[in-house]
Amino acid sequence: MARWIRWVRRAVATRPVVPGASSAPDAVVVSRLVALREAMARIGTTLDEATTCGELTREAVRQMGGVAAVLRGDAAAGAQYTAVRGDPAMLPDARWPLAMAREQAELRECGLASTVPGAARPALYVALATGGDSYGTLVCTRGTAPFTRLDAEVCIQLAERAASHIRQAREHEQLSSVVSKLQSALRMEPGRPHPNLDVAIRYLPVGLSAMVGGDWCETVRLHFGRTLLVVGDVMGHGLEAAVDMTAYRSTLRYTASADLPPHRVLRQLDGIASSEPDRRPATCLIARVDPARRQVALASAGHLPPAVIDTQGRVSLLAVPVGPPLGTGLGGYQSHTRPLDPSQTLVLFTDGLIERRDEDIDQSLHRLTELTFASASSPEQVLDRLLAGLGADRAEDDVAVLAARVQARSDDAGETQAPHRRLPGP
Repeated sequence: MARWIRWVRRAVATRPVVPGASSAPDAVVVSRLVALREAMARIGTTLDEATTCGELTREAVRQMGGVAAVLRGDAAAGAQYTAVRGDPAMLPDARWPLAMAREQAELRECGLASTVPGAARPALYVALATGGDSYGTLVCTRGTAPFTRLDAEVCIQLAERAASHIRQAREHEQLSSVVSKLQSALRMEPGRPHPNLDVAIRYLPVGLSAMVGGDWCETVRLHFGRTLLVVGDVMGHGLEAAVDMTAYRSTLRYTASADLPPHRVLRQLDGIASSEPDRRPATCLIARVDPARRQVALASAGHLPPAVIDTQGRVSLLAVPVGPPLGTGLGGYQSHTRPLDPSQTLVLFTDGLIERRDEDIDQSLHRLTELTFASASSPEQVLDRLLAGLGADRAEDDVAVLAARVQARSDDAGETQAPHRRLPGP
């Protein structure tokens, strides 16, 4: 745009001043400038390359009439017109603008007007390029009115605008691919629970705008057939949240190996996180399931309460003492132990499962408790019902959810029951 304005100024400054002459040409230039500014604002409204090309050709036709299209590829690969606006039969053979482009080294600096071979209509082509990168050629043609230098300059500005947004779209796509791969690398697979516990886990990212988040689930095998179930949510999104999430999980696995009760595990995590000033705070809920005793010990660091589904498929929330989020250094965590029958399913989740914009958290939790489940639902079926019933596909935040049920297995008796050894208490 700045280069176009400089060109207009030079054209006006070098125009001879004739006393009493009309200023209509200047008015035309100003009118074209206003129209160009409005047209450029309508190009690049998304990060989709095809949409940007369509917006470019639409505005080119609005500015000059006729037909406009973007020529992609080269002669060897078989160049093709895309985003055609108008009658495609009026476009020249693709080999012609490609040959013209090869002959004119200054293609990236100016628009070139010529006559379509074998036709009595003018054509104009402009490189779709910016920063040394070319993304094709904008080709325009119309009836018999020749293209002017002003037309060429207008097309240059439109093409540069589109090329800039195409470059951004490609850079965003490349970055998204890198982030997705990094997300997979950072998100470690949960550990394997004891075979006496049936566990299902789901993770749903919120979307392309936040491909990496801090939500996570974990399972850790302990002594005497017990399993530690954990869900956590690091504050924020992006790579930093994913890195901190990985740090919390690594610390958890190390701490859990000491077979501490849930509240002491949280105390250890909080102490380590608060000693690192760059570590983001996180909420966390830990459940230590003991199939031999048919009980579960729970402790929370600022996290939402777990839910339990009974034999009739009814959902209720479990009361758990809630301490401050991890990383604050405040401590004050407590464990709460309650019965867990094999007919019940324990559900741990992050806030993305239930929270919705402009809805009170109590209302969100109430929607969860209003769901009903088939009495024989497996943990996988429970998660299917949860995600569908709460509209997780429209969630506004990442969703991590875990469902677990004790398995009554006679061959686990030697592992899950140890009457000659005293089991550590919570």
